[in-house]
Amino acid sequence: MDLPISPGLLISLIIVVIAVLIISKGLIIIRQSEVMVVERLGSFHRVLESGINIIIPFIEQPRAITMLRYRKMGEDYTAITSDETRIDRRETVMDFPGQPVVTTDNVTVRINGALYYQIIDPKRAVYEVENMSQAVEVLAKTTLRSVVGKMELDKLFESRAEVNNEIQAAMEEPASKWGVKISRVEVQDIAMPEEVETAMRLQMAAERKRRATVTEAEGEKSAAIAMAQGQRESSILNAQGDKESAILRAQGEQESIKLVLSAIGDSEENKRTVVGYLLGQSYIKVLPNMAKNGERVFVPYESSALLGSMGMFREMAGSPEDTVANHLKNRSGSDSDFRSGIVGGAVSGH
Repeated sequence: MDLPISPGLLISLIIVVIAVLIISKGLIIIRQSEVMVVERLGSFHRVLESGINIIIPFIEQPRAITMLRYRKMGEDYTAITSDETRIDRRETVMDFPGQPVVTTDNVTVRINGALYYQIIDPKRAVYEVENMSQAVEVLAKTTLRSVVGKMELDKLFESRAEVNNEIQAAMEEPASKWGVKISRVEVQDIAMPEEVETAMRLQMAAERKRRATVTEAEGEKSAAIAMAQGQRESSILNAQGDKESAILRAQGEQESIKLVLSAIGDSEENKRTVVGYLLGQSYIKVLPNMAKNGERVFVPYESSALLGSMGMFREMAGSPEDTVANHLKNRSGSDSDFRSGIVGGAVSGH
């Protein structure tokens, strides 16, 4: 048995269905870091932030933004254009394909760059420019050509950071009018003609060889300086050693002479006898060296007198060493008796 549907129930069901449609169309959930630009009857109304938002269907409509992205397939880049109602406010990277650029020294290079940007003002990004991503890309390419065109090829390789900073600074002002912030620009690859690359390799090899030669010369120079300084210090130390040795020998001879004179007496005749004996000893030490390089040896006339003094000294009191030893041994006796014994021996010898 069919139950008749009253007009009131039918109207209620229609109202419920329309309400469900309105709610489904008007209830919008915006995710974190996303926004939506809403127009009312064709004009800008508001920007929906993250969370639950309600709009009036058919009266309020989201405004789409055109985005251009590149997808790399092998060595080629494919451009993909899409209309999106949800605007991503996160930092976005645009890896655009390589562009031919002419440097100051008329070398054509192909530069591949990456651009990092962020949408700060969604309203401007939608209404101030037709295709925001394409506008940013074209601006990056033209700025890249302008900056690189002022540099030589060698400086371009040495100043990548400087190129990145100049491109970013040149893009900030026009991009800010579109509600876009340029975070940074990176020059990725620089491709050169083959003949230019070969010439640069030869230049780099020659430069490395020159640096190696300079380094080797500087090392030899440092070694020579160090050797000269070592020889100088060694000579100074040897001279100081010879000086101290000569001083010590002189002091020893002085003490020996004092001991001999104190033993035999310090009269002028005894002094001459001791000095003659010491000189005679020096001649005797030198004679073997004089006879090494020849068969004949010429002895100075004065040496005979000195040798005679030595013999006389030995006849008088024996060797100076023996005299000093006896003097130290018999110090208990008086000096006058010892001198008289020596003099008596000398007189008996005559």
